[in-house]
Amino acid sequence: MKTPDSRFYCPLISVGTITLDENESSHAVRVCRAANGDTLQLCDGLGHYTDAIITKADAKACEVRVDTVEDAPFRRPRLNLAIACLKDDALEEVVFHVAQTETDSIIFLRTDYSQEPKNSDLKKTVRRAELKALVSLKQSKKAWMTRVEGPIEFDQWLAQYKGDLILCDIDGERNLKLDDGEGAENAAGNAPASPITLLVGPEGGFSPREIEAIKSFTNGKVHLLNLGNTRLRARTAAVIALGKIL
Repeated sequence: MKTPDSRFYCPLISVGTITLDENESSHAVRVCRAANGDTLQLCDGLGHYTDAIITKADAKACEVRVDTVEDAPFRRPRLNLAIACLKDDALEEVVFHVAQTETDSIIFLRTDYSQEPKNSDLKKTVRRAELKALVSLKQSKKAWMTRVEGPIEFDQWLAQYKGDLILCDIDGERNLKLDDGEGAENAAGNAPASPITLLVGPEGGFSPREIEAIKSFTNGKVHLLNLGNTRLRARTAAVIALGKIL
């Protein structure tokens, strides 16, 4: 038996016979040339995965047998990315790269300097970003799929958020030390860790008003992260910052 070097998405994994949707069936049978008796790695993006045996190699409705379902040995990641709305396909590019990492969610923020089409609800952008997150889930073999949220007004999001913040700032630390154990669930059954959200502004950065609101945030700690001496594009800053944190 062979196993394609990829995971296949199945939103409802359970013991028994499962029929994959047409997209996953076509990928398995037509692209990967999987046949009856071959093994497919399935995941649901919610911390569950399994090795399933193909019982009917149908490119439109591939049937597989699941004998056991495994749970991820760790909780959802606590790290999030909140990034200002950008123009062109920059948000999709950010999602494609970030969703390959252990990042829980990506929130699109409408900020004072956001660069997006006027009167746009970004529905198409959000939908394409969700598809990018799904592709990244399967390719990276993660247990948890990165969620895509928004767009939401910056002030509204900040007012309702509770957790720690990380702001990219020239006066910040080059090597930020986060306490991974703070608030984390342990064998004694303590509450799970509070979220941490990395904030990335649009081209030109957050406005002075928004920066002041972030630095005076009181519903969690505020960390400042220095990304170096050069000026970075917003999409680049997001990836570089995550690389320093993860």
